[in-house]
Amino acid sequence: MFDPDYDLFLDILDARSISAAARRRGMSTPALSKRLARLEQRLGARLLQRTTRRLMLTPAGQELLDTLAPMRSVLAAAESRIAGRHSLVRGPLRVTAPTSFGRMHVVPTLPAFLAAHAEVSLAIDLSDEFVDLLDGRHDLAIRISGEIGPGLVGHRLGTSRRLLCAAPTYLDVAGEPQTLADLARHRLLATDRQLPWQLQGPEGPVVQTGQSFVRTNSSEVVRELAIGGCGIALRSLWDVAQVLAQGALRRVLPDYTGSEEVGVFAVHAPDPPARVRAFVSHLQATVAQRL
Repeated sequence: MFDPDYDLFLDILDARSISAAARRRGMSTPALSKRLARLEQRLGARLLQRTTRRLMLTPAGQELLDTLAPMRSVLAAAESRIAGRHSLVRGPLRVTAPTSFGRMHVVPTLPAFLAAHAEVSLAIDLSDEFVDLLDGRHDLAIRISGEIGPGLVGHRLGTSRRLLCAAPTYLDVAGEPQTLADLARHRLLATDRQLPWQLQGPEGPVVQTGQSFVRTNSSEVVRELAIGGCGIALRSLWDVAQVLAQGALRRVLPDYTGSEEVGVFAVHAPDPPARVRAFVSHLQATVAQRL
């Protein structure tokens, strides 16, 4: 496709670890690590920070990813056209995604997909409501959940890392919780289906019960209420990383995070048409790399 070492770099990110990528390629982990080191030496920059728990992109690695991921999507589409398969990727494609996630992470990738698949007629619905994919009104859904549901096929794009946070203005008045039990005297903010919170802490999985201070079916409403100082929310890092960095929200109870079983999935019915398979591949090449 293009430089084999670039493919290797993308495969490592897709597999989430060097050892997993090596198994997929039928290579030894040391051999693959040497290939990655050779690429870093050639570029004169470290691409990945390796820890015992996970891989993290360096700024140079993020820049390379931002360049390569769209190229791979476009090249894959070109290969499909040349091989005579492009005519199969056509027709209506009806996609639904959660409002915030779709606006921030799916919609920005759509121009590249549409440019590569001009015969696809796309309709995208952003909603926090649950959509039944088996009723035939949608072809694919992005779901942030611990499970995909019976009778469906799911492609895990990544983990939705979540943390507890609140605005400094709220904490200045209500005080900062020191233990999980302290949350009982605080205002909690959540959508109608989110509570009880499934958390992971030093003692293992824990469940935090309670009622939301404001009832809403909108994740974006919860985010804005948290920023406005109305209480403590459990928010995904993809949603609040920027406002955390800006200081509009502050993390609380850092020993507790949302359950890592909650993932971001691209979900569809079995035996999907080629346009759905193409869109899943596009999501895996773009959205998945940012989670």
